[in-house]
Amino acid sequence: MNDLTIVNKAHLYERVAVRITTMIQQGTLRPGERVPSVRKLNEQLGVSMSTVLQAYALLEDRGVLEARPQSGFYVRLRQRELPPEPRTSKPSLSATKVDISLLAEEVHEAALNPHNVPLGCATGSPELLPGAKLNRLLGAIARRAVAATNRYDSPQGHQELLHQIARRSLDWGCHLTSADLIITFGATEALNLCLRAVAKPGDTIAVESPTYFGFLQILESLNLKAFEIPTHPREGMSLEGLEAALRREKIAACFVVGNFNNPLGGCMPDAKKKALVEMLTRRGIPLLEDDVFGDLYFGHARPKPCKAFDKHGMVLTCSSFSKTLSPGYRVGWAAPGKFRDHVRRLKLTNTISTATLPQMAIAEMLQNGGYDRFMRHLRKVYEAQVQVMSQAICKYFPEGTKMTRPMGGHVLWVELPIAIDSLELYRKALEKNISVVPGPLFSPKRLYRNFIRLNCGYPWTERIERAMITLGQIAAKML
Repeated sequence: MNDLTIVNKAHLYERVAVRITTMIQQGTLRPGERVPSVRKLNEQLGVSMSTVLQAYALLEDRGVLEARPQSGFYVRLRQRELPPEPRTSKPSLSATKVDISLLAEEVHEAALNPHNVPLGCATGSPELLPGAKLNRLLGAIARRAVAATNRYDSPQGHQELLHQIARRSLDWGCHLTSADLIITFGATEALNLCLRAVAKPGDTIAVESPTYFGFLQILESLNLKAFEIPTHPREGMSLEGLEAALRREKIAACFVVGNFNNPLGGCMPDAKKKALVEMLTRRGIPLLEDDVFGDLYFGHARPKPCKAFDKHGMVLTCSSFSKTLSPGYRVGWAAPGKFRDHVRRLKLTNTISTATLPQMAIAEMLQNGGYDRFMRHLRKVYEAQVQVMSQAICKYFPEGTKMTRPMGGHVLWVELPIAIDSLELYRKALEKNISVVPGPLFSPKRLYRNFIRLNCGYPWTERIERAMITLGQIAAKML
């Protein structure tokens, strides 16, 4: 007979609670992890389901567990007081040529190396993404639609996927049609084509500071200059800073990640997005918007993209399914506004069309409702992992460290004490098989030398915790 069954029934739930608490203290169950389901614990311990529920309710009252709707009970994070956030950036107001590609290539290779702890590249863990389901859909489509999947598709993209994206745009406050969209090889191709449609070599592009280094690589490849604009870690690009830049320099276009900036994780308020669109439209300046993290919000509703406030076709919105479904499928899209025809012609000469099979698989997942169910789960997972990583930074990093408070996505921007050189930290971490992204990569002027970006897209494990401890130790020795 199980030892729990001989205990006085009036106190049985307390013994179950003690058993769970011990598992947490011993590290068998980690902060942020889901505890066994009521049914599973009922079977394992030989007690009634009501007893397990009483035990979980008791632990919830004590702050040990937390209940999540339609998901179960989780070990509550041991909350430490978070350090201050980084302040609004203050880059010098001048345009500069971009020269980061060699460093970006090195960092990218390190992030993809399976022997390294993946705290660098901003991708989700394959075990969190629905790869098996997508592959099953892809296989079924390949068998039933042999002709459709073995010919060139339209440069604009597969019609059903275009329809599904247009239909979903209504939820974002947009009113896109299939004709407004172009399917691309990921958001990178979308951004590349849109930039080529609105700028020519030698032009200057206004960017957030810090900004996504992948976009800086595109600027470098197209021989475009960047003008860094002060950026708030929560609310995005400073409109006053942009206004000052427009007075000083001829700006060909502006680039923002309005929803969950990479690397900051902030979300520009709707009023500010609207003001930004109106400010640029009055001057005839196109706005390029990267919305790849838009569906990974932590709040109750998806934030609107800047495109929702575009009345004159001056916003070119780019996104992909790489952060939500599969980076390997390489399916992205662009809504280029009044520049649609130009972007479509560039797509035709660039890659003719995007691979059909991955488009069809993703379209089917969007159509049958699987995407929405999956995203509800994924958002909860990423929010919990960002919280766990934030707590680890509090626990293991040197005093004086600051970090952002992401409202979506799965990256953290960490400001280390001024004496720490993040490039040196990056290389020392690689010696320990840990990949991070050094701050200078997010600035054409190589600013942010004491900053790093950390990826929270992988489930918290002992390996990741050891890596965070090691990072903190390396940083402490550099003081």
